[in-house]
Amino acid sequence: MQHPGFFERSGPFPLRVVSEAAGADLANGADPETSISDVKSLDVAGRGDIAFLDNPKYLSQFAETRAAACLVSPKFARHAPPGMACLIMAEPYRGFAKTLALFYPDASKPKAAIEGAQAIHPTASLEEGVRVEPGAVIGPEAYIGGGTTVAAGSVIGYRVHVGRDCYIGPNTTLTHALLGNRVTIHAGAAIGPDGFGFAMGRPGHLKMLQIGRVIIQDDVEIGANTTIDRGALRDTIVGEGTKIDNLVQIGHNVVIGRHCVIVAQTGISGSSELGDFVVLGGKVAVVGHVKIGAGAQIAATSNVNSDVPPGARWGGTPAKPIRLWFRELTLLRRLAERKDADGGDDDGEPS
Repeated sequence: MQHPGFFERSGPFPLRVVSEAAGADLANGADPETSISDVKSLDVAGRGDIAFLDNPKYLSQFAETRAAACLVSPKFARHAPPGMACLIMAEPYRGFAKTLALFYPDASKPKAAIEGAQAIHPTASLEEGVRVEPGAVIGPEAYIGGGTTVAAGSVIGYRVHVGRDCYIGPNTTLTHALLGNRVTIHAGAAIGPDGFGFAMGRPGHLKMLQIGRVIIQDDVEIGANTTIDRGALRDTIVGEGTKIDNLVQIGHNVVIGRHCVIVAQTGISGSSELGDFVVLGGKVAVVGHVKIGAGAQIAATSNVNSDVPPGARWGGTPAKPIRLWFRELTLLRRLAERKDADGGDDDGEPS
């Protein structure tokens, strides 16, 4: 059975209403009565959907999208595919935030996990063999597979799906998430909160509603106090067999491949992608919208700010091929030793 989703959508709205809500101007030739029924990303939008373009990195998707309309700045509008209605504005990301609020007015207020005194909502579905410890809360329309343990103090939110033989640790929160089988989540993890997205500007920082999900595939393990944000439009995905340590932050729209290893205090910014069998050492930082190829390994405390080829071994800040990084470190050490030999004091200060 197809999952019904986590958010109620308003609309459809005519294009003129959408443009007014966004604060955009309709391009010449756009039909103001075109019906817009949903908000989607460029690569999946289709007839009746509106998207946005604010980053030139996605111009190729813009040229090929099937969206009926798109919020776009004047400098990119000329790349629009034939038949698309362009809504022109200087800050399309800000306009997109307003458009999301039009279609999903309640998305910033997560549905209550429970109402009243009962700990398991009457509409929740629990298979035989589910263990719910004291203080745990199971919300409306949630589903939990047989053999799963929901430990004390945990919250399973509205329409969350948890597969079979899972372990949900104490004080864990699951919202807007679909979990496969044999998933282990340790104490205090937060899965499915909204991503950190704001259209920043002089009038103030406008919150970008996050209407995606978190998909966690089979045999994933997630450490204590790790946070995985739900997607903005698309889903945040953690591939099967991946192991994530404690205190890891995974931003919205991140896609993590199968059997990856992500060590403690790593932060992965929004819309980045990791291939299968990627290893990230402790305290690695990954900036947004980069791709780390399958089998790549990143040394601890490195800062990844560009795409990494498959199978590569990188390290440093900014991260680079590990042999180049080691040569840089060797040269710096030799320069420091030469400085000491030329008259530096024991404390490292020049004499």
